Amino acid sequence: MTDYIAILEAALTDVNFRKLLAIPNRRVHKFVAEAIELCKPMKVFVCNDSRMDTEYIRRTAIARGEEAPLANPYHTVHFDGFFDQARDKERTLYLVPEGESLGEQLAQMDREKGLKMVRNRMDGNMENKKMVVRFFCLGPLDSPFSIPCVQITDSFYVAHSEDLLYRRGYEYFRRLPEDREIFWMMHSSGKLIHAVSTDWKKRGVAIDYKENTVYSYNTQYAGNTIGLKKLALRLAIRKANRENWLAEHMFLMGVKGPGRRKTYFTGAFPSGCGKTSTSMVRGTTIIGDDLAYLRPIDGRIRAVNVERGIFGIIRSVNERDDPVIWDVLHSQVPAIFSNVLITEDSEPRWLGDGQDPPKRGVNHSGQWWEGKVDENGDEIPYAHKNARYTVRLPDLSNMDDQIDDPRGVVVGGIIYGGRDRDTWVPVQESFDWEHGVITMGASLESETTAATLGPSGVRKFNPFSNMDFVSISIGKYIQNHLDFGKDVDVLPRIFSVNYFLTDENDEYISDKQDKRVWLQWMELRSHGEIDAIKTPTGYLPFYEDLKKLFHRHLDKGFPKEEYDNLFSIRVPQLLAKNERILKVYEETIPDAPDILFKVLEAQHERLEEAQEKHGDRILPESFIE
Repeated sequence: MTDYIAILEAALTDVNFRKLLAIPNRRVHKFVAEAIELCKPMKVFVCNDSRMDTEYIRRTAIARGEEAPLANPYHTVHFDGFFDQARDKERTLYLVPEGESLGEQLAQMDREKGLKMVRNRMDGNMENKKMVVRFFCLGPLDSPFSIPCVQITDSFYVAHSEDLLYRRGYEYFRRLPEDREIFWMMHSSGKLIHAVSTDWKKRGVAIDYKENTVYSYNTQYAGNTIGLKKLALRLAIRKANRENWLAEHMFLMGVKGPGRRKTYFTGAFPSGCGKTSTSMVRGTTIIGDDLAYLRPIDGRIRAVNVERGIFGIIRSVNERDDPVIWDVLHSQVPAIFSNVLITEDSEPRWLGDGQDPPKRGVNHSGQWWEGKVDENGDEIPYAHKNARYTVRLPDLSNMDDQIDDPRGVVVGGIIYGGRDRDTWVPVQESFDWEHGVITMGASLESETTAATLGPSGVRKFNPFSNMDFVSISIGKYIQNHLDFGKDVDVLPRIFSVNYFLTDENDEYISDKQDKRVWLQWMELRSHGEIDAIKTPTGYLPFYEDLKKLFHRHLDKGFPKEEYDNLFSIRVPQLLAKNERILKVYEETIPDAPDILFKVLEAQHERLEEAQEKHGDRILPESFIE
């Protein structure tokens, strides 16, 4: 204890020393002192969440060039550098103690070797820079869902972003019991030139789950650096595994039903597949767009949003399809844009914003002009496909009033969705909890997007939309979902959605706003107020029900031909998908539950019987008895 205090006294000014020591937790002192010894910062700033401290962080992010002011005085822009534009899955490793394994699906490294690598990469990498120490809480404060977190970083952009995204926790830490479990985050951007990380080839993320610690280095992209986001999710999944709850890559929203009823849904979609836009459609309220914790409380599943802000993909956000986000991004409220284009008038532009493309400006490649190419001769778009915005949820007009309820909200339905051009129908309901967990959650596939490094458009196995973040064996993770339903008296219904069906010209065959109808159908089904057609893969909507919902909520017609095109059961594609999923589990997931194979094989048999009777493409009405 004395050694740590001596390190802190030597490195911190009197003001910052007193701010840190006002938190009585000795493990906090130890973590900060060890970070100082390793990273060797020039100065240390401890943020106490006061207006003066948080404004200092924002102003310093601008002064250091990590962010630049825009025409709107509440807005700034950040650029990550040309080669640091998405989550780096390949260099995100679990540090696994000797004798343990997380299964071949998860990238991992021997813990001792990994910690040595981390120390080598982070040794002295804050020299001539200032270290920021921040305190946050995942989930509402003073709640069964609360997880306290410490973030250490040398990036004022990271510290500023987290101020918009998370619940401030300095005062919470001052009353925290000594033995409370804490998540620890340590990040450094490494060497910078023009405020951009230069050692991106040596970037990495190491997750030491034994000590609940995440290390991130030589990177600035928020998905690799904002520890409380997907990095903390990996730690939360292990905590949930120990304590019999679920930490999920899910939005949380309220769908307004008949009368004044509101039904809460969670939804798991891979990044870039409509998760944020679904949670913000007209006629709904939002609690969160990305991460949720689910617990059984008093016989029901209740959920909270881990965060209190949105780090969303801005591509294709436009006034018609995304009015709530559009209004926020054009209002006098705080927002950080990243990897968009900035015009000569200091206005942000992004792909699909509904305006004529700009001719020149500044983007992640530096000065940009129409026709500019990269080193391979490929044209550089004016904004990155994975460009983002960061805003606070309370600034949204449709924020739900239960966002900070310490008990969470009752979940009425769970939705799984992905990017699928030719297989799943736009919306369907599972037969029961077990069937939904296995055929919709554990069988989720999605085509890759620009949210992660690597080629886009590749179909990937992504169970529960959480494959990139699962930190226990996949088989155990699935079993946890199956067991979770046994602890609940009233189970929510499970649904799947797919907004990305295409025609022979690879054009989408449904409109972005149609999801409003799918949500309304799910809301009615969750209360048992309309019937559905039982098919080999689940329950599908009756045409007449959807026709009424299209008229009521979108004020447009819904021709029977369109229904037939959208909801035909594509048997060969479904059989091929089933075979792919079975093969993955048979060959790479040794601890997959036996019930998974039984449920998938039974679905395969139903599809083959239907194919023999009705052919390769079957209209839903063929199953009406």
